[in-house]
Amino acid sequence: MFFLLGFVKLQSVYIFVSSARLRFSETMKKPNGICNHSNEDVIQESEILGKLPLLYDDDSGYKSRRFLSSTENDYKEHEPQTSFHELDALFQDTTPPICLQELADIESQYSELIKPCAEGQDVVGSEASERKLSTDEVIRLGGERFIQSRSSTSINNISISSHPYVSLFSGLSDQELKEIQLVEYLLLCSEKVSQQHFERSSMLLDWCDELSSSSGNPIQRIVYYFSKALREKIDKETKGITLSGLGKKHVYDIESRMMNPNMTTISIYQKLPFYQAGHFSGTQVMVDRLSRSKRVHVIDLSIRQGVHSTILMQALSSQPDSRTKHLKITAVGTGFETQIKQTGDRLKSFAASLNLSFSFNMVIVEDMRDFNKDLLELDSKEALGVYSSYGLWSLIPQQDRLEHLMKVIKSTKPRVMLVCETATNLNSSSFVNRFIEALFHYGAVFDSLEDCMDREDENRLITESMYLGKGIRSIVTDEGSERVIRHVNIDVWRKFFSRFGMKEIGFSISSLYQAMLVAEKISGGSSCTFDMEGNSLVIGWKGTPIQCLSAWKFS
Repeated sequence: MFFLLGFVKLQSVYIFVSSARLRFSETMKKPNGICNHSNEDVIQESEILGKLPLLYDDDSGYKSRRFLSSTENDYKEHEPQTSFHELDALFQDTTPPICLQELADIESQYSELIKPCAEGQDVVGSEASERKLSTDEVIRLGGERFIQSRSSTSINNISISSHPYVSLFSGLSDQELKEIQLVEYLLLCSEKVSQQHFERSSMLLDWCDELSSSSGNPIQRIVYYFSKALREKIDKETKGITLSGLGKKHVYDIESRMMNPNMTTISIYQKLPFYQAGHFSGTQVMVDRLSRSKRVHVIDLSIRQGVHSTILMQALSSQPDSRTKHLKITAVGTGFETQIKQTGDRLKSFAASLNLSFSFNMVIVEDMRDFNKDLLELDSKEALGVYSSYGLWSLIPQQDRLEHLMKVIKSTKPRVMLVCETATNLNSSSFVNRFIEALFHYGAVFDSLEDCMDREDENRLITESMYLGKGIRSIVTDEGSERVIRHVNIDVWRKFFSRFGMKEIGFSISSLYQAMLVAEKISGGSSCTFDMEGNSLVIGWKGTPIQCLSAWKFS
């Protein structure tokens, strides 16, 4: 039932996108550099002929939106290089050392909010003061306060009135000042934990607990979960309290919930625009590469509820020039056989409603090292594609299995492989680096939930506690082989894929506009941003990267 409810809305969105695409010329050229998009910008017909316009200018790009750290404050976790199957340096640490002292010098689209201005000048400005700060802005202003006040010898000295750059925060509301101070407390606590000053960090956590809430505004919510994770980390360090295997169970619980149709996952998918934008754009890549063939075969490494497969079905069945007569999907997995079979049954029913010839196969192996080409029932007459939406990250701690999977995929000689993964590096071996990256990433997600869902929405509360809260816990609390949440950015995936002769093929104009048009259709979609990172599409929230789509072919 839930599955079908989601498709009703999907079908209306697809019809809208299909008709809107006709407005754009297929002769438009691929843009150079970064193309940021905000739905508040107006696209003129003359601007989109011959090129993809820069719909939202941001000279700094998204890469600079982070704290950096000094050498003397670069606190490394003591993780042996031989951990998790002797994983090599490629996935070990993918961010440069953080230099907390240099935040005030970072150029970004919010630089006027961060840097002290000339005497007598309004720091925030009339335009900024009339709107509420985003979660990202609050976090970075909290970081600025942390930098300026970290030399204080007493916790009690930390206050807005005693801040050496007090004019920096003029024009902000009392609530925003409290949120900035709360972020500062959290950063101070993380630093003290990294230095193993547990008594002082516990005092700071008491303040964080008092001022945060799992049902408050985004800053209060995110601090609640980070504070909870830091307290557990302190208990592990001081009391030896640990729940062995909890991280792996967390990943299993997430996969289990994603495999079973439920109102929470459908509600999140419908209301957070970047998820639908990613699915539609990724589907268009598959259509561009495969739809001219009579028989299409898609190997799906992350079938789950099959939502993206239904979009592909609608695309193939509605293309006026499509030659596709039959679609075959092969779902690959290491578990959840019953749920995958149920997904296949639903997809068969959906294909029948579209009068699309369709077949569904499953390849379930106990261990990914048992996966091989012969299990896929390949046909030389089929146009083969591979689809992976968040299907690779969980194998990062198991490099032998990840490499085996990629070798098998390469042997099938697909025309295209579509990969969607988290656009942020959450795998640094440095606790401080990892903590700050996670704070920005989850801050953007919590911000999107605030804008797109009610605070009392049960599905939002479940998402924050069941998915986001446990992800934060793994990143902050676990070390070594216990840490299973190990997302890496596109630069790392590029280096890894290069081992298998994979070449990035980029996105068509149709694929880019699929994402933009879907975002426009959903409430809150104006906050989605679309950046070209090389040939990959980075979909973000108010400029902070959330997910990255890339398309590949094998040489």
